[in-house]
Amino acid sequence: MSIFRTLSTKPWVAERGYVSDSHGFRLPTAKVFLSVFLGVVTAVFGLLTAAYFIRMAYADWQALPVPALLWLNTAILILSSIALQWARVAAGREHADGVRRGLLAGGALAFAFLVGQFLVWRQLGSLGYFVDSNPSNSFFYLITGLHGVHLLGGLVAWFRASIRLWRGAEVAKIHMSVELCAVYWHFLLVVWLVMFGLLLVT
Repeated sequence: MSIFRTLSTKPWVAERGYVSDSHGFRLPTAKVFLSVFLGVVTAVFGLLTAAYFIRMAYADWQALPVPALLWLNTAILILSSIALQWARVAAGREHADGVRRGLLAGGALAFAFLVGQFLVWRQLGSLGYFVDSNPSNSFFYLITGLHGVHLLGGLVAWFRASIRLWRGAEVAKIHMSVELCAVYWHFLLVVWLVMFGLLLVT
């Protein structure tokens, strides 16, 4: 029963548990689960990238114009990642005000990024680039949509950490949650930069 309970535990919830490796080192359960999850997500986006290159070799592939708004969205996501790193550093120093500012800025910028991505979809739709118009369109909507879903999932963890902090929880008790949020944000930033670069190159 304890095995099933461990497997079903969310990374940002199980921040007080530990897992021992083959050398006897105790690793926080949350970090282990997050590492596994990021490995799975990396594999998914890797397969998607491979499928992208394979499909674009066909004659019916028509490159999708890259909206200028994507550059702004990219800058916003970079700033969001920087803000979460700021909160992470502040949490390590147990500086509550710095954690609050970092979390607030990071979350607000992440929401702005998602809104910006939605506006990109609307802009392309108004120009006639619908999801089923061409295979390249389908891949674009799939890539941006899948990335957005993962970022939205990260905002759930961000919201939990923020609520606990605003309710008066000690910084030391949410340090792991803030650290995991920052790592996840950095990961999604790298994924987006790779995917965005893929769109620009092709």
